[in-house]
Amino acid sequence: MPNSSGTLADSITQQREALKTLLREPLAQAAEACSQVWNDRERLNAALTQAWAQFPIGKYLYAMDTQAIQISDTISRDGAVAIDLGRNRADRPYMNERVPSAGFLLSQAYISQRAKRPSLTAIQIVRDAQGRVLGFVGADFDLRNLPLTNKLYDEPTHWRQIKGDPAIRGTVFHQTRSDSQMDQNLDTMLGVVEELMTERGVFHVILHFSSSRAVIWLFDDPYRYRLLDIDALIDPNTCLAYPKRSYPDDALVPRDQIRAVLKGLRELRFIDEMFYLRSGTLNIFNGVVGLTFSCDGSHYLPWDEFLSKGYDFWASGKALG
Repeated sequence: MPNSSGTLADSITQQREALKTLLREPLAQAAEACSQVWNDRERLNAALTQAWAQFPIGKYLYAMDTQAIQISDTISRDGAVAIDLGRNRADRPYMNERVPSAGFLLSQAYISQRAKRPSLTAIQIVRDAQGRVLGFVGADFDLRNLPLTNKLYDEPTHWRQIKGDPAIRGTVFHQTRSDSQMDQNLDTMLGVVEELMTERGVFHVILHFSSSRAVIWLFDDPYRYRLLDIDALIDPNTCLAYPKRSYPDDALVPRDQIRAVLKGLRELRFIDEMFYLRSGTLNIFNGVVGLTFSCDGSHYLPWDEFLSKGYDFWASGKALG
């Protein structure tokens, strides 16, 4: 199991703080060296080249004046390149963030202009001996080269609602549910799905009620999904194609609650002729039930909270707006 590191936002903050610690001092030293030779391009390139040794994970290093015009060559692993001399970087994302009073900024991630890859830029203000701002030293980094931690953030398990396509929401009052092949064979289909999840190693399922298909993931082959059409879903013999597997001890959804969750999805399919369940998902490891309704609104909530709400809550329309 992967290590966890809080929420997505927590994980991003942790990674950024680690990078700031790694980059702040070398960039300050580069700025200090450049301040001594600021008006001499050749010596400025030499100072940046020497500083470049402190950035083994960097992509480019360069100097800009106070108007964000590049006044040095671009230093890279291949040496100094003059192609960007005189380039106006004022419209780049990293030059549109406010540099803190300490003079160091690690930009938010952005898509690079040339390689079109996620990147970061570290900026350090360059000052002369009297403290006057001369310009900036910038260091570009490709995210794929950064020494990030190996911890994986925890996916949140609280209830989340996501509104869907406005075009679909705007026409919901002009539609009614039509019986699909899955609707006509729900009891058989749910029996097959329950068997696959409790006895045959399926840990994640997406049931597309409206289009009569399912997508499943198995312990034995977790990196590839399998598509089951309606013929497979209503044939109990389908279960024979998957080896019998013990229900995992670390699953958050108890084995004896799989049927209750599937039954809850069945009820929501017929909750209303206008507002009804279009697709439902269940993952036994993170314990989350996913619901997408005819209005294209989606909900992701813990399985036990899903069961606790019951039919009356959903029928009231409180969560469908």
